[in-house]
Amino acid sequence: MSVVKLAILGVGLIGGSLGLCLKEKMGDKIFIGGYCRTQVSMDEALRLHAVDFVHDEVAKVVTDADIVFLSPPVLQIVPLVEQILPHLKPGAIITDAGSTKGYIWERLQKILPPNIYYIAGHPMTGREKSGVAAAKADLFRGKAYVIVDGTNAPPAAQTKLMEVLRHTEANFLHLSMEEHDRSAAIISHIPHVAAAALVTLLADSSEESAAEKLIGGGFKDTTRIASSNADMWADICLTNGEPIIKNIRRLQQILDTVAEDIETQNRPALHAYFARAKESRDKSLLATGKIFDTN
Repeated sequence: MSVVKLAILGVGLIGGSLGLCLKEKMGDKIFIGGYCRTQVSMDEALRLHAVDFVHDEVAKVVTDADIVFLSPPVLQIVPLVEQILPHLKPGAIITDAGSTKGYIWERLQKILPPNIYYIAGHPMTGREKSGVAAAKADLFRGKAYVIVDGTNAPPAAQTKLMEVLRHTEANFLHLSMEEHDRSAAIISHIPHVAAAALVTLLADSSEESAAEKLIGGGFKDTTRIASSNADMWADICLTNGEPIIKNIRRLQQILDTVAEDIETQNRPALHAYFARAKESRDKSLLATGKIFDTN
């Protein structure tokens, strides 16, 4: 088997974790070039052995690459593709870790030549920490990894990509663009918006000083993801706006109903609200836990 040449553009938490995993599993059968914007990130990526080679000029990283893995904030993906297209060899595969898919594909399909293949992906994993220093070789293991259908990549390209990605030990599933973006809004994007809202509620409260002394597991667990990368989440909101807005409005309606039940002292309704939520959560986690690692 010839050496696979992989370029990772954005050697942060996700890109760095992929590099660590593939070097650990594939060794000399893969050569990984990394693109970072700062010298600190480049030095750290090399120190951790997440890449074999690193540079701050993207053209030097993607030249002769078999696979290009994009993991910057979503709004940077299309400009990066525009930048690298002149330097890609025929048959190169572009994939990504973008949390929204329709926005990216709508733009890429207008610029991709017929001999460059895009296979949309989204590993459903992460940490509240960011940067390559937070990368872990087992970050993908057991987690859902969506391969999004509808980009017309030939079967041979998909097979070639999966021969590499299978080393992550993720659980792969296929969704359409629309299914992915609607589902991600509910189970990923809205929770991040809500977690940030809870932190903002505390920060804006006149009781902030006293309340901070009472912070325990409940607040920390509920708001953990609010410590995630702000660039990434601003881009996600702007590129998956319709389903995010729709579900924010629905969440507002749910909270308005709870407020009304509290105001009217409607204990049966409040009890039903919490009981139904517990039942639904337990059922969902039980079903999902049989397939994916939800921790």
